[in-house]
Amino acid sequence: MTAPVGTEPFAAQDVAPAAIEGRSLSAIAWGRFKRDKTAMVSLYVLVFLLLCALFAPQISSLLGLDPYALNPGAIDPNNGGVPIGCGTPESGFFCGISWAHPFGVEPGTGRDLFARLLYGLRISLFISLSATIVTVMLGTLFGVVSGYLGGRTDAVIGRIMDLILAFPFLLIVLALSGVFTDRLTSMGVPEGNASRITYLILVFSLFGWPYLARIVRGQVLSLREREFVEAAVAMGSGTRRILFKEILPNLWAPIMIYATLTLPTYIATEAVLSFLGVGVLPPTPTFGAILADSVTYMNLIPSYLLIPGVLLAIVVVTFNLIGDSVRDALDPRAGRA
Repeated sequence: MTAPVGTEPFAAQDVAPAAIEGRSLSAIAWGRFKRDKTAMVSLYVLVFLLLCALFAPQISSLLGLDPYALNPGAIDPNNGGVPIGCGTPESGFFCGISWAHPFGVEPGTGRDLFARLLYGLRISLFISLSATIVTVMLGTLFGVVSGYLGGRTDAVIGRIMDLILAFPFLLIVLALSGVFTDRLTSMGVPEGNASRITYLILVFSLFGWPYLARIVRGQVLSLREREFVEAAVAMGSGTRRILFKEILPNLWAPIMIYATLTLPTYIATEAVLSFLGVGVLPPTPTFGAILADSVTYMNLIPSYLLIPGVLLAIVVVTFNLIGDSVRDALDPRAGRA
């Protein structure tokens, strides 16, 4: 029995095999990251925090709040200037909180705490992000140069890193704050918070880059013996091209991991320095300054200490979880597709 005209046996039909699509390393890492529920939740929280910091003026204006405006009607002048409803045996844990002031007000001045935390988040993220960018740039540059050139160059950069790491960071920052801010002012940086913020960024970067430089140097010592680097040398490529076109693209994973783990450290450090009075000058709000003021009223207004402390913890933990997830996603030995 013959097959109908215009048809062919099923076995004879050509079935095109499914195309096999390759995935880049970034696509593989993103796939791993998306399957991590903790990473995705942390990413959503991070985006929300960044948007709040970016649009802090608009959010405060929309709610009719001003972080610098005094609200004498929200405090009790006959009770030490604490928020109305606080400082009495009947006052609850969240005394002073109302629809007009969702997080309460600052004792003594009546400034809205919600607006001040929004602006404080904005300033803290600006300082930490700027310091992280400068740290990554310096650490990557010196680490690549030191690892590839070796010899006397490696020895000099290594001794500089050892010297910087030998200094006690917190003591140096506290001792040299006034001297360096005055020097920055004399160099043309505006006096006040502009010089303070510049000082913090420079100090964080100066003491932070050797850690990354050591990591990068170790990676470069291995990469410079690889075949693609030797091929570039054999083809007559210059040192600059080998460093930044051949070696540097293979370092983005450890650099990204270090950056995501360094940023929350800078946020916490900035809060500590502001708590100690070395950070941004009042009345500009920061997490550390708010926490330093809240300690005085801890027994009277527990929420004044709890709310900023919890928010600072959420910011730091969110960045830490993102950093851990990025490290797992970029780990070639993770054993996940």
